[in-house]
Parts: sequence; structure tokens; C-alpha cells
Amino acid sequence: MTKKQKKTLTRILVTAGLLVVFVLVPWEALPLGGVWRLAGYLAAYLVIGHDILKKAWRGIRNGRMLDENFLMAVATVGAFGLAIYTRSGDYLEGVAVMLFYQIGEWFQSWAVGRSRKNIAGLMDIRPDYANVERDGALERVDPDTVAVGTVIIVQPGEKVPIDGVVLEGSSTLNTSALTGESLPRSAKVGDEVFSGCVNMTGVLRLRTTKAFGESTVSRILDLVENASSRKSRSEDFISRFARVYTPVVCFSALALAVLPPVISLALGLEAGWSVWLYRALTFLVASCPCALVISIPLSFFAGIGGASREGILVKGSSYLEALSKTRRVVFDKTGTLTEGVFEVNAVHHSPLAEEELLEYAALAESASSHPISKSIQRAYGREPDRSRVTDIEEIGGNGVTAVVDGICVAAGNDKLMERLGIDYKPCHHVGTIVHMAVDGAYAGHILISDRVKSSAREAVAALKRAGVEQTVMLTGDARAVAEQVAGELGVDKFYAQLLPGDKVEKVEALLAEGSGGKLAFVGDGVNDAPVLSRADIGIAMGAMGSDAAIEAADVVLMDDDPLKIARALGISRKCLRVVYENIVFAIGVKAACLVLVALGVTGMWAAVFADVGVMILAILNAIRCLRA
Repeated sequence: MTKKQKKTLTRILVTAGLLVVFVLVPWEALPLGGVWRLAGYLAAYLVIGHDILKKAWRGIRNGRMLDENFLMAVATVGAFGLAIYTRSGDYLEGVAVMLFYQIGEWFQSWAVGRSRKNIAGLMDIRPDYANVERDGALERVDPDTVAVGTVIIVQPGEKVPIDGVVLEGSSTLNTSALTGESLPRSAKVGDEVFSGCVNMTGVLRLRTTKAFGESTVSRILDLVENASSRKSRSEDFISRFARVYTPVVCFSALALAVLPPVISLALGLEAGWSVWLYRALTFLVASCPCALVISIPLSFFAGIGGASREGILVKGSSYLEALSKTRRVVFDKTGTLTEGVFEVNAVHHSPLAEEELLEYAALAESASSHPISKSIQRAYGREPDRSRVTDIEEIGGNGVTAVVDGICVAAGNDKLMERLGIDYKPCHHVGTIVHMAVDGAYAGHILISDRVKSSAREAVAALKRAGVEQTVMLTGDARAVAEQVAGELGVDKFYAQLLPGDKVEKVEALLAEGSGGKLAFVGDGVNDAPVLSRADIGIAMGAMGSDAAIEAADVVLMDDDPLKIARALGISRKCLRVVYENIVFAIGVKAACLVLVALGVTGMWAAVFADVGVMILAILNAIRCLRA
């Protein structure tokens, strides 16, 4: 509990105690009992309501008077004035209304604080220091000062401060703060590890691959901290509603206080000014839109927090709302539905020795960071000598050409061979085929395969159970590979042999079909960034995904598990369900209460329930979203 919350709670308890005492005091038996009663209740009112009066006055001075503070100030001060005017001595209502309003405000502050604490606890992954070895000793330095390529030491129990590659040591890592997964992951020499993980067992020596500001932990914190800046349509509706609603009810209350007495006087009847003024004040109390203004943003904030606990980072409530309406999901294949870990399986139709062909391929691909290129370099088994390679040209969606030891070498798909006018032999095996041409002649092809993720089939099935009407797979692979993977996973449609630009065109064509609902695209590579931006919802794989893909996406899955997509849909739909429940409940109760107040059927206590009671119930409903 914050200092401000404790102070407010103290004022609430003091005021409640004073009211109990004042109700029991026999004011009539005391000399000047009426004066003392007014003084006592006025003191209690100032204890509980002085801050609301200050805010209302500040709003009036700044030209923003029509807010809940103004409504409560007018209603409660008016109740005091009415009691003095009628000499009823009934000051309890004015103090009680302010007291219950403050209870509601305190409860709202507590609920928001709990949501923030929940997220802060989850996101308590910002490292305080990094261990750099200098002169044989470990020195703790600010992670912001560690340059890329620096060797750092992570000891058992410490957080990994910056993304890096393991140079020495092996250990297990607790990644729950990043991915929501409780199972530890192993780390050994050559593995990439991400900042924010906790080293559990062995000592690790890492070479940093990113600056601290670009590392995983910084990206996560930035996403969560800035999520509230992207408001949903529901939140925008509530903001616009409140701007119109508040002046309307203020003028309605004024009309309720003035018109009926004036009409009564015109008809020669008793005006009943006090009766209608009381109803107008009660109308103001009942009309306060706190339940909507507070509970709707809180619902989205809690929903984003609940998703974060599951390792699903949503960049704003607008994306959470759009995610709930997703009816079609389009996948990139490599790294999304498959592991993205390619392995060379065979070399076919080559007049050269297998080792010689792999050497040519590894040297030609030495400048590429594509997973297929990396798999060829791993199969080669040695670090390519870049000094032997010149004139490297990468042809998007085709492959590469280069000059190796003065000999022209080409490595790529059948499109590259056709482009170069080289006859090639098709491969009847399923996998990614890299055709090779050496010195203008066909030199065989390399068969490379990728593994389907273990959870991919269940992920597609889970999406269909969640109401997704169509699943589509896009890939640059050959049709035979795409057909096999699509059939294995149960994907509804697939499109093969696509260039990065083709993927954008396919997504735009799917969007143009307009079959209802939103379209989500799931990808992980640099070439997926344009498609992620073009789709209604872009979902990026955060652990293996490129920085460009994560930047372009609206939702980031921190553990690369496609099963989390259906989980994200479930969380977003629960959040929107809670939002709509609160809107219907709050507006329904308030509308009914306003009518009853205007007719004189209910009084101030019913108005208090319509304001504070509805707000508390709506807040309780909103914080359900924290539990994914």
C-alpha cells in the first residue's frame, strides 16, 4: 500500500468513526446543539472531502469543471446547503456520499496498484549490473556501459544482463519471467541466451551480441511500459462518452431543479423548491460516470498484465481488442511452424566430391545470415575463408552468386538456375533444395530439411477450437515441401515459392476477401516485417525472431511457441467480455437509477450505490483479467 493510499484510508476510518459518534450524540439536549451539529459534520466533511473540493476548484479555474470531482462537490455541498435551508439538521447524507465516494476511489487506487505490482513483479527482470572481468577480477558495471562484443560473466543466481552467446560453461536458465514457462532451459557453449533469464547452476562466460538498450529485457520493459499509450476503440468510446455525458447530466440536473418548480408556479401550485433541488443533487450523485471511466482502462491494463504472465506481450489495448476479433491466421513457415534449424541431409547428382561441393557452397554463402546458409556452413565444418570470395551478389528469393578462387559459383533454387540458363536436375525428395552451378555448369544439389515444431499441429487445432475460421501457410519453399508440412499440420491453405513481396500481396489479397473478422499474421524473420505491418494483427516470435519483426509486430510471443497464439486469443476475448459486461452493467444501473431519482422513487442512498457500488463491482470484475 502506498503512502497516499494509507493516508486516504486513515481519513476514511477517521470520518467513519466521527459519523458513528455524531449519530449517537443527543444534539437536541446540548446548548446550541444545532450549531455544534453543523460544526461537527462540517469538520467530518472537510476531513474526507477537502481534496475533492480542491480538485473541483482547480478544474473550474482551468475551464475543465465538468468532471466527477465537480459533480461530487456540487452534490455534497448542495446537500449541506439544503439541510441548512430546510433546517432539517440532516447533514449525514452529504458526508456519507463523500465518504463512500472516497472509499470507491481508494478501492480503485488499490486495484490499479495491484495490477501494476503484478506486472512489475513479472517484469522485475531489469538487471542491476553486469560482471566484466578486468585484471583477473570481476568488476560490476552498469549494463548500459557494456559494449557489443564484451565478454561478461554470469554467476549462479544472477540475471543475464545482456543478450549474448555462451563462450564457456554450461548451466540451466530460468526463463519464466520472459516466457511464462516454469521448466528451466539448458545453455551450453555456442547457445544464444537472452537478458532477463536467471542463471540457476553453472558459471557462464558470454560474449555480448547486443547493446543493453537493444537487448531482450529492454525490449520487453519498453513494450509493457508503453502499452497503455495505444488505446482501444472501447477506451476511446468511453472517453468520448464521458466528455458528452457529463455536461448533459449537469444540465439535466439543473433542469430538474428549476423547471418543475417553475411549471408548478405557472399552474398556481406550490413550487416545492427544496424537493426538486434535493432530487437534482441526488441525480448528480447517481450520474457520476466513475464506473465506466475507471473500470474499462483497468480491464485492458489487467488483460495486458495477464497476457504478460503467459509470455505474451501485447503492445497496447487496441491490439488486444483487435486480437479478440481474429478469424483468420496466416503463418510464415520457417521459424514459426518449423524449428528454423536446417540440416544438410544429402548431396545429389554432383560430379564433385561431397566435401568439395559443400566447400564451394559454404564460401558462396559466407556473407549470408539466412538459416539455410548457416546450415551449409555448419555442414562444411570449418570457418569459411572470406578472402577467397569476391563479387558476392544475393538475389532475393533466388540465391547467391559469387566468385570463389576465380571461379563463378551459384547457389540457389530452380529460379536461380533458370535465371542463369543452367539445366538442373529436379529432386524427388521432400526438403529445401539448393542447386549448385560451378564455372557455368550444373554441379548437383544439396538437400536440406527443417523440423516441424512439436506443438505446431496442436497449435493449429487449438486455433480452430478457438473459432478461427481459416489457417493459411506462406513459404518460399518448393510446393512439395509446403504441401507436406501443410498436410501434416492440418493447415487449410498454403502458398509456396513466394518471395517476400509475394507474401505481402497474398496477405493483401486475403484482406481484400473481407470474410469478416480480423486477419493475424505470424512470422519471425526480417523479411516478415512488411507482412506483419500490413496484417490487421502482426504476431512475432520473440525468442528467435529478428528485431525488425518484433518492432513491426503488435503481439510478441516470448518463447516462440505457436500454441500461445490460441492462448492470446482466449485472453483477449476474456478481457473484451469483461469490458462489455462492465459497460452494460454500469450504463444499465445508472440509467435505471437516474429515472427513479428523477421520479422521486429513490433517494441519496440509492444514488450512492449507483455511483460507488457500481464502480466497486466493475473494478472487481475488471481485475479478473489479471488471471489469464
